[in-house]
Amino acid sequence: MARSSPFDKLLMVQCLKQKGHVVAVTGDGTNDAPALKEADIGLSMGIQGTEVAKESSDIVILDDNFASVATVLRWGRCVYTNIQKFIQFQLTVNVAALVINFVAAVSAGELPLTAVQLLWVNLIMDTLGALALATEKPTKELMDKPPVGRTEPLITNIMWRNLLAQAFYQIAVLLTLQFRGESIFGVNEKVKDTLIFNTFVLCQVFNEFNARKLEKKNVFEGIHKNRLFLGIIGTTIVLQVVMVEFLKKFADTERLNWGQWSACFGFAAASWPIGWLVKYIPVPEKPFFSYLKWKK
Repeated sequence: MARSSPFDKLLMVQCLKQKGHVVAVTGDGTNDAPALKEADIGLSMGIQGTEVAKESSDIVILDDNFASVATVLRWGRCVYTNIQKFIQFQLTVNVAALVINFVAAVSAGELPLTAVQLLWVNLIMDTLGALALATEKPTKELMDKPPVGRTEPLITNIMWRNLLAQAFYQIAVLLTLQFRGESIFGVNEKVKDTLIFNTFVLCQVFNEFNARKLEKKNVFEGIHKNRLFLGIIGTTIVLQVVMVEFLKKFADTERLNWGQWSACFGFAAASWPIGWLVKYIPVPEKPFFSYLKWKK
Protein backbone atom coordinates (compact mmCIF):
# COMPACT_ATOMS: atom_id res chain seq x y z
CA MET A 1 0.00 0.00 0.00
CA ALA A 2 2.38 2.65 -1.24
CA ARG A 3 1.54 6.36 -0.82
CA SER A 4 -1.73 5.51 0.90
CA SER A 5 -3.67 7.79 3.18
CA PRO A 6 -3.65 7.24 7.00
CA PHE A 7 -7.28 6.12 6.81
CA ASP A 8 -6.44 3.43 4.21
CA LYS A 9 -3.74 2.00 6.48
CA LEU A 10 -6.09 2.04 9.46
CA LEU A 11 -8.85 0.36 7.43
CA MET A 12 -6.49 -2.37 6.27
CA VAL A 13 -5.40 -3.12 9.87
CA GLN A 14 -9.02 -3.24 11.05
CA CYS A 15 -10.06 -5.59 8.23
CA LEU A 16 -7.12 -7.94 8.88
CA LYS A 17 -7.99 -8.07 12.59
CA GLN A 18 -11.63 -8.82 11.77
CA LYS A 19 -10.43 -11.81 9.71
CA GLY A 20 -8.65 -13.13 12.79
CA HIS A 21 -5.08 -12.20 11.89
CA VAL A 22 -2.50 -10.90 14.36
CA VAL A 23 -1.39 -7.61 12.79
CA ALA A 24 1.96 -5.85 13.13
CA VAL A 25 2.56 -2.39 11.63
CA THR A 26 5.81 -0.48 11.18
CA GLY A 27 5.90 3.27 10.75
CA ASP A 28 7.88 6.41 11.44
CA GLY A 29 5.61 9.32 10.59
CA THR A 30 2.79 11.11 12.39
CA ASN A 31 0.31 9.85 9.79
CA ASP A 32 1.17 6.24 10.77
CA ALA A 33 -0.01 6.78 14.36
CA PRO A 34 -3.66 5.58 13.92
CA ALA A 35 -2.57 2.31 12.28
CA LEU A 36 0.22 1.80 14.85
CA LYS A 37 -2.24 2.23 17.71
CA GLU A 38 -4.89 -0.02 16.14
CA ALA A 39 -2.47 -2.87 15.35
CA ASP A 40 -1.77 -5.70 17.79
CA ILE A 41 1.91 -4.78 17.67
CA GLY A 42 3.08 -1.35 16.53
CA LEU A 43 6.77 -0.90 15.67
CA SER A 44 8.20 2.58 15.19
CA MET A 45 11.66 3.82 14.22
CA GLY A 46 13.75 5.27 17.05
CA ILE A 47 15.95 7.64 15.02
CA GLN A 48 13.78 8.88 12.15
CA GLY A 49 10.42 8.27 13.82
CA THR A 50 8.35 11.13 15.20
CA GLU A 51 7.40 11.36 18.86
CA VAL A 52 3.72 10.79 17.97
CA ALA A 53 4.62 7.55 16.19
CA LYS A 54 6.77 6.37 19.11
CA GLU A 55 4.01 7.05 21.63
CA SER A 56 1.45 5.19 19.52
CA SER A 57 3.66 2.10 19.06
CA ASP A 58 4.38 -0.85 21.35
CA ILE A 59 8.02 -1.38 20.34
CA VAL A 60 10.59 1.23 19.29
CA ILE A 61 13.40 -0.02 17.00
CA LEU A 62 16.31 2.02 18.33
CA ASP A 63 18.72 1.43 15.40
CA ASP A 64 16.10 1.92 12.63
CA ASN A 65 17.22 -1.42 11.19
CA PHE A 66 14.29 -3.42 9.86
CA ALA A 67 16.28 -6.63 10.48
CA SER A 68 15.79 -5.96 14.19
CA VAL A 69 12.15 -6.95 13.72
CA ALA A 70 13.34 -10.55 13.26
CA THR A 71 15.21 -10.32 16.58
CA VAL A 72 12.08 -8.99 18.28
CA LEU A 73 10.05 -11.81 16.77
CA ARG A 74 12.56 -14.46 17.84
CA TRP A 75 12.60 -13.24 21.45
CA GLY A 76 8.81 -12.95 21.50
CA ARG A 77 8.46 -16.56 20.35
CA CYS A 78 11.09 -17.60 22.90
CA VAL A 79 9.11 -16.06 25.78
CA TYR A 80 5.89 -17.71 24.52
CA THR A 81 7.60 -21.13 24.26
CA ASN A 82 9.18 -20.77 27.71
CA ILE A 83 5.75 -20.05 29.19
CA GLN A 84 4.43 -23.21 27.54
CA LYS A 85 7.36 -25.23 28.96
CA PHE A 86 6.64 -24.02 32.47
CA ILE A 87 2.89 -24.66 32.16
CA GLN A 88 3.56 -28.23 30.99
CA PHE A 89 5.99 -28.75 33.86
CA GLN A 90 3.68 -27.23 36.48
CA LEU A 91 0.59 -29.13 35.34
CA THR A 92 2.51 -32.41 35.57
CA VAL A 93 3.38 -31.64 39.21
CA ASN A 94 -0.19 -30.63 40.09
CA VAL A 95 -1.94 -33.54 38.34
CA ALA A 96 0.37 -36.11 39.96
CA ALA A 97 0.11 -34.61 43.46
CA LEU A 98 -3.68 -34.26 43.26
CA VAL A 99 -4.32 -37.83 42.08
CA ILE A 100 -1.86 -39.43 44.54
CA ASN A 101 -3.26 -37.65 47.59
CA PHE A 102 -6.88 -38.16 46.47
CA VAL A 103 -6.53 -41.90 45.81
CA ALA A 104 -4.57 -42.45 49.03
CA ALA A 105 -7.06 -40.43 51.10
CA VAL A 106 -10.07 -42.29 49.67
CA SER A 107 -8.59 -45.80 49.92
CA ALA A 108 -6.41 -45.63 53.04
CA GLY A 109 -7.69 -42.53 54.80
CA GLU A 110 -4.23 -40.96 55.00
CA LEU A 111 -2.20 -38.51 52.93
CA PRO A 112 1.28 -39.66 51.78
CA LEU A 113 2.28 -36.04 51.06
CA THR A 114 1.79 -33.68 54.02
CA ALA A 115 0.90 -30.00 53.76
CA VAL A 116 4.49 -28.97 54.54
CA GLN A 117 5.86 -31.33 51.89
CA LEU A 118 3.43 -30.05 49.25
CA LEU A 119 4.35 -26.49 50.20
CA TRP A 120 8.01 -27.41 49.79
CA VAL A 121 7.33 -28.94 46.36
CA ASN A 122 5.45 -25.83 45.23
CA LEU A 123 8.18 -23.57 46.59
CA ILE A 124 10.85 -25.44 44.64
CA MET A 125 8.86 -25.90 41.45
CA ASP A 126 7.14 -22.50 41.28
CA THR A 127 10.25 -20.43 41.93
CA LEU A 128 13.33 -22.44 40.96
CA GLY A 129 11.49 -24.39 38.25
CA ALA A 130 10.10 -21.22 36.69
CA LEU A 131 13.52 -19.56 36.80
CA ALA A 132 15.19 -22.58 35.19
CA LEU A 133 12.75 -22.86 32.28
CA ALA A 134 12.24 -19.11 31.76
CA THR A 135 15.95 -18.48 31.14
CA GLU A 136 16.17 -20.60 27.98
CA LYS A 137 17.53 -18.44 25.16
CA PRO A 138 15.98 -18.31 21.66
CA THR A 139 17.10 -20.82 19.04
CA LYS A 140 17.09 -20.71 15.23
CA GLU A 141 14.38 -23.39 15.09
CA LEU A 142 11.84 -20.94 16.57
CA MET A 143 11.76 -19.02 13.29
CA ASP A 144 10.89 -22.18 11.31
CA LYS A 145 7.55 -22.57 13.09
CA PRO A 146 4.35 -21.03 11.69
CA PRO A 147 2.88 -18.12 13.66
CA VAL A 148 0.41 -18.87 16.46
CA GLY A 149 -3.11 -17.57 15.88
CA ARG A 150 -5.02 -15.59 18.49
CA THR A 151 -7.61 -18.39 18.91
CA GLU A 152 -5.12 -21.24 19.31
CA PRO A 153 -4.91 -22.73 22.82
CA LEU A 154 -1.88 -22.05 25.00
CA ILE A 155 -1.77 -25.73 26.01
CA THR A 156 -1.27 -27.67 22.76
CA ASN A 157 -1.91 -31.34 22.03
CA ILE A 158 1.85 -31.96 22.20
CA MET A 159 1.94 -30.51 25.73
CA TRP A 160 -1.03 -32.66 26.83
CA ARG A 161 0.71 -35.76 25.46
CA ASN A 162 3.95 -34.98 27.27
CA LEU A 163 2.47 -33.99 30.62
CA LEU A 164 -0.08 -36.82 30.83
CA ALA A 165 2.59 -39.44 30.07
CA GLN A 166 4.84 -38.12 32.85
CA ALA A 167 1.94 -37.64 35.27
CA PHE A 168 0.67 -41.21 34.73
CA TYR A 169 4.17 -42.61 35.26
CA GLN A 170 4.62 -40.66 38.49
CA ILE A 171 1.17 -41.69 39.73
CA ALA A 172 1.89 -45.37 38.97
CA VAL A 173 5.26 -45.32 40.78
CA LEU A 174 4.06 -43.37 43.82
CA LEU A 175 0.85 -45.36 44.30
CA THR A 176 2.92 -48.57 44.09
CA LEU A 177 5.15 -47.18 46.84
CA GLN A 178 2.07 -46.13 48.83
CA PHE A 179 0.45 -49.58 48.85
CA ARG A 180 3.47 -51.92 48.41
CA GLY A 181 6.42 -49.78 49.51
CA GLU A 182 6.72 -51.26 53.00
CA SER A 183 6.93 -54.86 51.71
CA ILE A 184 9.17 -54.01 48.71
CA PHE A 185 11.78 -52.13 50.73
CA GLY A 186 11.15 -53.79 54.10
CA VAL A 187 10.68 -50.47 55.93
CA ASN A 188 8.19 -48.91 58.34
CA GLU A 189 5.44 -46.47 57.35
CA LYS A 190 7.46 -43.33 58.19
CA VAL A 191 10.33 -44.34 55.85
CA LYS A 192 7.82 -45.33 53.16
CA ASP A 193 6.24 -41.86 53.27
CA THR A 194 9.72 -40.31 53.04
CA LEU A 195 10.46 -42.49 49.98
CA ILE A 196 7.25 -41.25 48.35
CA PHE A 197 8.07 -37.61 49.08
CA ASN A 198 11.69 -37.95 47.92
CA THR A 199 10.78 -39.81 44.72
CA PHE A 200 8.08 -37.26 43.93
CA VAL A 201 10.48 -34.30 44.23
CA LEU A 202 13.26 -36.03 42.26
CA CYS A 203 10.77 -36.94 39.51
CA GLN A 204 10.04 -33.21 39.11
CA VAL A 205 13.77 -32.40 39.00
CA PHE A 206 14.38 -34.93 36.22
CA ASN A 207 11.18 -33.86 34.44
CA GLU A 208 12.57 -30.32 34.19
CA PHE A 209 14.98 -31.68 31.58
CA ASN A 210 12.04 -33.15 29.62
CA ALA A 211 10.22 -29.80 29.79
CA ARG A 212 13.17 -28.05 28.05
CA LYS A 213 12.05 -29.42 24.67
CA LEU A 214 8.36 -29.76 23.87
CA GLU A 215 8.85 -31.61 20.58
CA LYS A 216 12.54 -32.51 20.22
CA LYS A 217 13.66 -35.91 21.48
CA ASN A 218 17.12 -34.73 22.57
CA VAL A 219 16.31 -32.75 25.72
CA PHE A 220 20.01 -32.19 26.51
CA GLU A 221 20.75 -30.16 23.37
CA GLY A 222 22.46 -26.88 24.26
CA ILE A 223 22.19 -27.54 27.99
CA HIS A 224 25.87 -26.68 28.55
CA LYS A 225 25.12 -23.12 27.42
CA ASN A 226 22.51 -22.59 30.14
CA ARG A 227 24.59 -22.64 33.31
CA LEU A 228 21.76 -21.12 35.33
CA PHE A 229 19.56 -24.14 34.55
CA LEU A 230 22.28 -26.56 35.69
CA GLY A 231 22.90 -24.44 38.80
CA ILE A 232 19.21 -24.49 39.72
CA ILE A 233 19.00 -28.27 39.25
CA GLY A 234 22.04 -28.72 41.52
CA THR A 235 20.61 -26.33 44.11
CA THR A 236 17.25 -28.13 44.12
CA ILE A 237 18.92 -31.53 44.72
CA VAL A 238 21.07 -30.13 47.55
CA LEU A 239 18.02 -28.53 49.21
CA GLN A 240 16.11 -31.80 48.93
CA VAL A 241 18.95 -33.72 50.60
CA VAL A 242 18.96 -31.16 53.43
CA MET A 243 15.18 -31.41 53.73
CA VAL A 244 15.18 -35.21 54.02
CA GLU A 245 18.35 -35.79 56.01
CA PHE A 246 18.56 -32.80 58.36
CA LEU A 247 15.09 -31.23 58.70
CA LYS A 248 13.28 -34.34 59.84
CA LYS A 249 11.00 -32.68 62.37
CA PHE A 250 10.05 -29.82 60.07
CA ALA A 251 9.42 -31.97 56.98
CA ASP A 252 8.14 -35.04 58.89
CA THR A 253 10.69 -37.31 57.18
CA GLU A 254 13.14 -40.08 58.10
CA ARG A 255 16.74 -40.45 56.98
CA LEU A 256 17.28 -42.72 53.97
CA ASN A 257 20.24 -45.01 53.31
CA TRP A 258 22.29 -45.12 50.10
CA GLY A 259 20.21 -47.92 48.60
CA GLN A 260 16.96 -46.03 49.17
CA TRP A 261 18.42 -42.84 47.69
CA SER A 262 19.60 -44.83 44.66
CA ALA A 263 16.10 -46.29 44.21
CA CYS A 264 14.57 -42.79 44.34
CA PHE A 265 17.01 -41.53 41.72
CA GLY A 266 16.36 -44.62 39.60
CA PHE A 267 12.59 -44.07 39.62
CA ALA A 268 13.11 -40.39 38.74
CA ALA A 269 15.63 -41.07 35.95
CA ALA A 270 13.15 -43.41 34.23
CA SER A 271 11.21 -40.28 33.21
CA TRP A 272 13.91 -39.54 30.60
CA PRO A 273 13.38 -42.64 28.41
CA ILE A 274 9.60 -42.29 28.88
CA GLY A 275 9.80 -38.67 27.70
CA TRP A 276 11.88 -39.79 24.71
CA LEU A 277 9.53 -42.64 23.73
CA VAL A 278 6.31 -40.66 24.12
CA LYS A 279 7.49 -38.12 21.54
CA TYR A 280 7.15 -40.82 18.88
CA ILE A 281 3.38 -40.81 19.47
CA PRO A 282 1.71 -38.59 16.84
CA VAL A 283 -0.98 -36.16 17.95
CA PRO A 284 -3.68 -34.45 15.84
CA GLU A 285 -3.26 -30.76 15.00
CA LYS A 286 -6.84 -30.02 16.05
CA PRO A 287 -6.98 -29.21 19.82
CA PHE A 288 -8.37 -32.04 21.97
CA PHE A 289 -10.96 -29.86 23.67
CA SER A 290 -12.42 -28.70 20.35
CA TYR A 291 -13.92 -32.21 19.96
CA LEU A 292 -15.96 -31.65 23.14
CA LYS A 293 -17.73 -28.55 21.80
CA TRP A 294 -21.34 -28.94 20.67
CA LYS A 295 -21.89 -28.40 17.01
CA LYS A 296 -24.36 -25.62 16.29
